[in-house]
Amino acid sequence: MKKNIYNIVKGTFLVSDDALKNWRFIIFLSLLALVMIGSSHTADKKVHHIAQLSNDVKELKSEYLDVRKLLTQTKMESRITLAMSGRGLQPSETPPQKIRIIKKQ
Repeated sequence: MKKNIYNIVKGTFLVSDDALKNWRFIIFLSLLALVMIGSSHTADKKVHHIAQLSNDVKELKSEYLDVRKLLTQTKMESRITLAMSGRGLQPSETPPQKIRIIKKQ
């Protein structure tokens, strides 16, 4: 056991007669590590992109609520009356009447 650990530390397993098998395994592990690192970076990018999109959605919802509130206030009869009084228009004092047309055959 002590001899095996000593051979690993010295690196003699890389230059021995069956070293090709060891090199293949080391290269395979290195490529596997690179693939894992790449996939983790891709996952991190996606997480950051999702967080950015969530913030954009929150901002757009807030803007939508502000615009809807402004529209509701603008459509109020008192605001319209105030805006039209500057142009000389006033609401009618007499209520409108329905006009009925009877079609004769």
